Amino acid sequence: MTDFHHLRKSPALLLFLMLLLPLRSSLQAQPIDIEAAKKEGKVIVYAAVPPQTMKVVNDPFEKKYGIKVEYWRASATAILERALNEWRVGTAPFDVVEGNRGPQYILKTEGVFAKYQPPSAAKFAKQFLEADQLLTPWRFNPISILYNTTMVRKDEAPKSIQELLLAKWKGKITIPDPARHTTTAQFLADLDKYDGIKWRDFAKSLAQQQPFMVESFAPIVNTVIKGEAALGLTYLKYVGQYKGPIDYARLNKYLADVNYLGLSRKAPHANAGRLYIEYICSLEGQKAMAETAEFVLYPQVAPSFAGADQVPQRTVFMEEPTAEEFKKLRDEMRQIFLDGK
Repeated sequence: MTDFHHLRKSPALLLFLMLLLPLRSSLQAQPIDIEAAKKEGKVIVYAAVPPQTMKVVNDPFEKKYGIKVEYWRASATAILERALNEWRVGTAPFDVVEGNRGPQYILKTEGVFAKYQPPSAAKFAKQFLEADQLLTPWRFNPISILYNTTMVRKDEAPKSIQELLLAKWKGKITIPDPARHTTTAQFLADLDKYDGIKWRDFAKSLAQQQPFMVESFAPIVNTVIKGEAALGLTYLKYVGQYKGPIDYARLNKYLADVNYLGLSRKAPHANAGRLYIEYICSLEGQKAMAETAEFVLYPQVAPSFAGADQVPQRTVFMEEPTAEEFKKLRDEMRQIFLDGK
């Protein structure tokens, strides 16, 4: 188990120090056989990051080592289903799986991952590293309120999550459907981390705001840019990844989920898989991802858009519910947002 449950109770300043100050890990990183990786010639990766974003890592990796990256991108749920099915029938052609905590932990429970600690991850705050070394965290996704700057003046933008409940935003908000979208349900259920918020009361009040609901975070951005909604709840990184009249609310705290890399225990190109994970976690790989507006774990590396360097010290990591907890949570969200209408 990780120490994330301790982090969510920690002061924001402590989290800031853990993110930005390099801490030495007591875990021993495994050596990488680069020549063996080159002889394998390719690495097969299943990941949730869009290919156009991951090109900043995949292309330099291929050029540097002469190893082809066969990259299959899908949603975290689709990756879980494919990897799990392939693992259970004994094919398992993949080397590396990337995704958020919930699906990755399910695969870990199934015994999919090999023990591996990339050397560069020793630079990450040790509180983020997995004690069993079966998964490596490498980026995090803070959630914020994005708004259309032609519809909402900066001084009118929400200063807190609570302000989404103001009467002036009724019918002007877009959110992912919490009854279908795991992370949104998780986000709402974790709002008790905010002073003065009882999440069930907040969710019921948000439902009364008549939000326009979509399937996930990604469509929120275009919905806001096109002016179909004045503001929306989605990943903060999209401000730096999309062009248009958008900005984000500077909140006192940001809830975030974490993405992990795992090496298959039956990887057909195990050496190339280790090298690929190490490259992503290296300063070179982490800087490249930060330039695409991704938030990464390497100390003092952050996206370049305004205010991004201030986000880590305000970030609280969400706890992933178990499968049974999420089923109950999803049923409750359906009752609040759909049946309650």
